[in-house]
Amino acid sequence: MTKKMDGIKALPEQHEVVSILEELIHKDGAGSWPPRANHTDSTWPVALRSYKEIYQELVLLLPTATPSLNDQVNTTRIANFRLRFRDLLYKRVNLAQVKQLLEAADADRWDVFPRDVYNAFYCCIASSRHAYRWATIPVVQVAQLEKEVDLPIELTEPWKYLQRHFGCTSESGNNMSNLVLNFDTEGRYMYKINTGMYDLVTSSEETFARIFYNVEMLGVPVYHDMVLAIVTFARGEKAACARHVANITAQLRLVLGSYFDHMHDQKIARSVWLSHIQGFFAWGIGSYDDASGECIKFDGLSGNQALLFQALDAFLGIEQYLSPRDQERNVPARQRALCRALAKYSFRQMLSETSNDKNEAQIVHDFGEIVKRLRVFRAAHRTRARVYLSQHAPERLPMTAGKSLLEPNIDQSLQFLDEFMVRRLSQTV
Repeated sequence: MTKKMDGIKALPEQHEVVSILEELIHKDGAGSWPPRANHTDSTWPVALRSYKEIYQELVLLLPTATPSLNDQVNTTRIANFRLRFRDLLYKRVNLAQVKQLLEAADADRWDVFPRDVYNAFYCCIASSRHAYRWATIPVVQVAQLEKEVDLPIELTEPWKYLQRHFGCTSESGNNMSNLVLNFDTEGRYMYKINTGMYDLVTSSEETFARIFYNVEMLGVPVYHDMVLAIVTFARGEKAACARHVANITAQLRLVLGSYFDHMHDQKIARSVWLSHIQGFFAWGIGSYDDASGECIKFDGLSGNQALLFQALDAFLGIEQYLSPRDQERNVPARQRALCRALAKYSFRQMLSETSNDKNEAQIVHDFGEIVKRLRVFRAAHRTRARVYLSQHAPERLPMTAGKSLLEPNIDQSLQFLDEFMVRRLSQTV
């Protein structure tokens, strides 16, 4: 991966898609990809360390092995957790000093607030917001039915700076903030949800989170070859272009294989995923908008926010799954820019399936292989999603992280979700 990372940094800068990828890696990735997140306590400015300490202290109170089905008991548990969280933030966080650091970053003073620490802090605040929002794991019905939650100012003020920097508006964060950045520079999993629970829960949680980190790690050569395929095609170097498209085809086997190897009951237990993992990444609440006079609701995290699959769709000339509104809310701006550039320079439709040029014929063939593998992946994901979402969870209403509350009946909910997956499968051509 290091060799491919170096290869990206050495790409010729005269092409738009190259400069956009390099800017993404430099600014959002802190010079690396997956993005470098420095979670080492001693490297953080002192004013920020309390956030991490408070999360680690309170996360012990978050999970329970057997959730209560009593709404009154759950309401009290949630209120007590939030009260303690709010109190600790008020007592230990110097918000004025925190804002000074964030303003330094806004002014490109990365000597004061290094980018890799900034990334880790983004994850810390995002994880803290989700912990405060749900206040208990498994997620329970009384929390799901909330319309608004008054988050402490210590979690809302930094969020404004962070989201403005990354170019997102969602209050829930995204796949990058909560999952990919939740691994340190050595690949260790940091902000856990089920601390203190039995091994089946904790191992399933980390394995699930690591899928998204691994997708980006294994995707580095794919980004490298997508960009070089575009550059070489623009130069008329079809033999070189064919090599890069062939590389993508081969590398995709490893990326998708990582998903198939981990998203099954032996690695991520169906008995605990819905109850102890999925719910934490949902959101389903909003805030009052002064301009419109309405409450704007935000959904939570979705695998559809993963950059690699959005980039592949763009490179193939396939319509993006997420709506423009959801992209602007949940996908960091520089990731959106990369996908727009890949779509702009997508050359698949310029190729002829009946070309006598052997290189062009090879490119057409390998594009077909890429599409075939994506279709297999999406078909498998459709099947596995149904199995995992069908698990018994009497403490909650049917809900996904990415689409919030669904239909009251689980069968209706699964049918609703299946329609989205079938449509995406039909678009993958």
